[in-house]
Amino acid sequence: MSSSYSLKMKYVSLGVLVLQTTSLVLTMRYSRTIKEEGPRYLASSAVVSAEVLKILICTLLVFRDSNFSVWATIYLLKEEIVDNRFDTMKLAVPAGIYTLQNNLLYVALSNLDAATYQVTYQLKILTTALFTVCMLGRSLNWNQWVSLLLLMAGVTVVQWPTDSGSASQEKVLSAGSQFMGLMAVLMACVSSGFAGVYFEKILKGTKQSVWLRNIQLGGFGFIFGLIGMIVYDGQKVMTSGMFQGYSSITWIVVVLQAGGGLVIAIVIKYADNILKGFATSLSIIMSTLISYFLLEDFEPTSLFFLGAVLVIAATFLYSFKGKSDTSSKV
Repeated sequence: MSSSYSLKMKYVSLGVLVLQTTSLVLTMRYSRTIKEEGPRYLASSAVVSAEVLKILICTLLVFRDSNFSVWATIYLLKEEIVDNRFDTMKLAVPAGIYTLQNNLLYVALSNLDAATYQVTYQLKILTTALFTVCMLGRSLNWNQWVSLLLLMAGVTVVQWPTDSGSASQEKVLSAGSQFMGLMAVLMACVSSGFAGVYFEKILKGTKQSVWLRNIQLGGFGFIFGLIGMIVYDGQKVMTSGMFQGYSSITWIVVVLQAGGGLVIAIVIKYADNILKGFATSLSIIMSTLISYFLLEDFEPTSLFFLGAVLVIAATFLYSFKGKSDTSSKV
């Protein structure tokens, strides 16, 4: 009964993650490209706002799990977070890396075209697999490695820029900015793989709820994000305030970012980081389809259909082997 519930939660959480990631990509791209009067919102501020919102949401969920008792919630938070300092400090590592990663992605999106960014960022699937083998001692059979290669090839083909698009982008982006964007994506891929597997190891080795872990993670994330905002955008914040350039779209991005951390935590709890990578890759295809049918800024080609087939084949190949692996663990 419990195994069937876990299996159901695994695929439900993966589906929610696909929808959340797709919405975040579309709204974030729109928020960073829309022309508005006044200054554009600060990426560092959006990262801090998302962490605060995540903490508030998780606190409400802990309050619900405590039978809506204020004193029981306060006691639980004190016991698990304040009194258990050593366990709490473990979350400082992934929190700092996640904060760095979130800011790096904004840097990448500011210096690379969307296609190059999305293709390169899929390298996090490979880094996650490598860290999974090294840190969790989990072995991957040859089918799973082939599925990873198929997935990367499929996503690359889907997002491969056309000659005309590449030429136009080269006129706009300098070699220096492209190099900076590429380095930012590569660093984000490595940090994403390490932090995700590290967080997975902590989650699956504790009896604490996902919500408590995210409060701990969000607390450190808020501190690191606030320090980063002061260091890099302190003058702008002093001049125009932390929420300069915020609009309804900006708040949607913040909400999706905060919710994304919770969805990912649930996915890690019931599935694993590699499946999370597959869900993210599928969301890229959905984003492309929505761009074509709704935004009308994409023309599908034979390369797109070839890449879609490769991604679907890779997903089925990994899922088939994943079932047997899961049953052997349980």
